[in-house]
Amino acid sequence: MVYEYIKQPWKTLYLTYQVPATLCVLLPVWVVTYALPALRPRPAWSWGHAITVSLCRHMNLIACTVGSIPPLPDHHAIVPSKEAQGVWIDGTPQLITADLKLWTTLSKVERTRIPGYWYGKKGIVPEPKAPVQPGDKVFLFFHGGGYIVLSAHPKSLTSSIPRVLVELNDSVPRALAVEYRLSSIHPLPDRHPFPTALLDALAGYNYLVNVIGYNPSNVIMVGDSAGGNLALALVRYLVENKDTTDVSLPSPPGGLLLLSPWADMGDSHDVPGSSAFTNKGDIVEDMTKEHSFPSYAKRAYLGPYGMGMAAFNRYISPASLNPQVNVRFTGFPRTFIKAGGAERFLDQIRTLRNKMVADIGKDMVTYYEAPDAVHDYLVFPWHPACPSTLKAIQHWLA
Repeated sequence: MVYEYIKQPWKTLYLTYQVPATLCVLLPVWVVTYALPALRPRPAWSWGHAITVSLCRHMNLIACTVGSIPPLPDHHAIVPSKEAQGVWIDGTPQLITADLKLWTTLSKVERTRIPGYWYGKKGIVPEPKAPVQPGDKVFLFFHGGGYIVLSAHPKSLTSSIPRVLVELNDSVPRALAVEYRLSSIHPLPDRHPFPTALLDALAGYNYLVNVIGYNPSNVIMVGDSAGGNLALALVRYLVENKDTTDVSLPSPPGGLLLLSPWADMGDSHDVPGSSAFTNKGDIVEDMTKEHSFPSYAKRAYLGPYGMGMAAFNRYISPASLNPQVNVRFTGFPRTFIKAGGAERFLDQIRTLRNKMVADIGKDMVTYYEAPDAVHDYLVFPWHPACPSTLKAIQHWLA
């Protein structure tokens, strides 16, 4: 069960068992087993690659059981760092309308300010001076972690993404990572269900456009895994409500960069023979197991709405195969979608691509699939698919 041993003394006892078991039992077993290519999770993987992926997957399981070690920064405070500059971002209740207004009321979402962290290209000050110059471009980054873990702070594994993106093109030298509030349920307190993260994402976008002064067309929205889900939801909100008269929403962004997006939080893709079942070597657990990380993440994010919300809500499952979900992408910006050929989310990402191409055209959607790559592999600088993927993103940005 997720966070089963997050409290002391069980946390210490669990780690006391897991650390030597991993180093003295599991690691030697992998070293011997994966010497034969046929016994590796993916025969195309090298011996070292297979061991590294298995170790990463196991460390994820440990972190899901006891929580982050050490704990990561969250929305309560700005934690200083030499690698990024923190800023406070105010909430935007004046921009909430339509379905989002209803969901905000039903979920009893509290209004608060949240941190954001500026990342800059080497040699420049991360935080820009407002107002920025006309034509200046920026990344707006939403980190992954199933809406329940990780952080926008440089200590987080996912911070490798904004750090590498700002080095790809001189025209986009900065990235703002939003420290949106994370969801949780038992054994942690019930807190921050949908649409809390969407409200925080909207606040981050408003900060870039209406406080710092970026033109929406010069904002490239980025999200990995659950952050990709969040980026899709925010763009949808901006597109669907751009002509609303009771609020003055910023225009949609000029670009959308989706890295292994979690595009279907329902179960429409969880069928025998799908990547959810066949890609067993991925770092993501079996999504169909009741006590897995993905299952806990869904229940925490959906909160009082329950799993039925994921099956029918276009903001939560934009790639759903449910015929009763009418999801359109008309009005979405040019989009780059990245997937790994060995990830459990592969089928739903391909469905997302197909839906977007059908609505906005093949010229507006760039799709890159790295053969035999695991979920969200760009967070691992050692992964062999990173250089070619970053080159493809660089070409898309040009």
